[in-house]
Amino acid sequence: MREIVHIQIGQCGNQIGAKFWEVIGEEHGIDSAGGYCGDCALQLERISVYYNEAHGKKYVPRALLVDLEPGTMDSIRSGKLGALFHPDSFIYGNSGAGNNWAKGHYTEGAELAESVLDAVRSASEACDCLQGFQLVHSLGGGTGAGMGTLLLSRIREDFPDRILNAFSVLPSPKVSDTVVEPYNAVLSLQHLAQHADACFCIDNEALYDICFRTLKLAAPSYGDLNHLVSLTMSGITTSLRFPGQLNADLRKLAVNMVPFPRLHFFTPGFAPLTSRDGRQYRALTVAELTQQVFDARNAMAACDPRRGRYLTVACIFRGRMSTKEVDEQMLGVQSRHSGCFVEWIPNNVKVAVCDIPPPGLSMAATFIGNSTAVQELFGRVAEHFSAMFRRRAFVHWYTSEGMDVGEFAEAESNIHDLVSEYQQLQDARAVQEEDGEGVGEAEMEPEDGPLEPRGAV
Repeated sequence: MREIVHIQIGQCGNQIGAKFWEVIGEEHGIDSAGGYCGDCALQLERISVYYNEAHGKKYVPRALLVDLEPGTMDSIRSGKLGALFHPDSFIYGNSGAGNNWAKGHYTEGAELAESVLDAVRSASEACDCLQGFQLVHSLGGGTGAGMGTLLLSRIREDFPDRILNAFSVLPSPKVSDTVVEPYNAVLSLQHLAQHADACFCIDNEALYDICFRTLKLAAPSYGDLNHLVSLTMSGITTSLRFPGQLNADLRKLAVNMVPFPRLHFFTPGFAPLTSRDGRQYRALTVAELTQQVFDARNAMAACDPRRGRYLTVACIFRGRMSTKEVDEQMLGVQSRHSGCFVEWIPNNVKVAVCDIPPPGLSMAATFIGNSTAVQELFGRVAEHFSAMFRRRAFVHWYTSEGMDVGEFAEAESNIHDLVSEYQQLQDARAVQEEDGEGVGEAEMEPEDGPLEPRGAV
């Protein structure tokens, strides 16, 4: 079976992760104690993608819960999923990272990393056919960002041929929890560009907007936001977990979605998103789902896809539907909005169809877009980074952990390179029209050489 090892790290990662296991458990009929209480044989057919079967038909998540302080772990243990996880899955320190990326990456996190990697190796060895890893973390704090990227690079060394997916919560323009968020995020993005195969960019502001505007929630809690993220996470792996008409796995997704190694930052979305009151007035159709997933208001990252162009798109549909209708709707979107898709990647929309809908819905769709508009996120955080770094504000907290100031400068130039690479591909059409010729290789590559991951061997 194509198993996935799930790692959730830091407070944000653990809270999203806990919600994810709730959603997955509901889909597979697994109760909060790990027992099966479902009513359909298909729920157990591929259960081993995310669960190990233990003694007495108990299903245990193949998950590692990591933090540098015990608080989040205690709340999960005392919560309704406390009995679900293996006791050895909880790996934590006692000092915390104090929102300091260097603490998570070089000192406190590095001390704990070896025990996490031992647990990763033993979880991987117990698999028949390991597909890859998924990491859930935020980029604004110290543990998720600093230690998260450290684990990412170490796992990449140990498992160079496995798929590495990161679900990363980026700093959002209006919702900032910590002052040093831009430092932590830019230092992390450098590692994500180099070591991850796919990075799903999520941010709190976009999630808040969905809750206010679409779901009509007056005061959304973090639980509501985390639920939105977990729906997307479960949608991305649907084809691995349930049989369908068209299957897609993590490797197929990566191959079809990443045109150049560093440009693997995706904007996810989910449909149907309707308020509780409005649900009964809408009929769920393939056309309705298609229209919703391409709507800018459905994007879970605060960037407007209309201001960029899609390099590639993947849509995972769930429920009983005709693949012919799905293909027609997708073709319709591409022809109606042809200006939003780059023309030098023909047929750049990948589709997967799975027969099993999420609980409580007749059909649903998960959207993954690789849009050049994602540079807005990076540009914004780079701007905040530069404003502070120009004055060397807060830098002493990082250098006192043994970090070099040069690393800040390197991370800053790296994120500017990433923004310019996206911008260059967005402008590729303009170059083509001016010259009246096809886009040449020289025009497709940044000034400093081809789009290769920096530091790759």
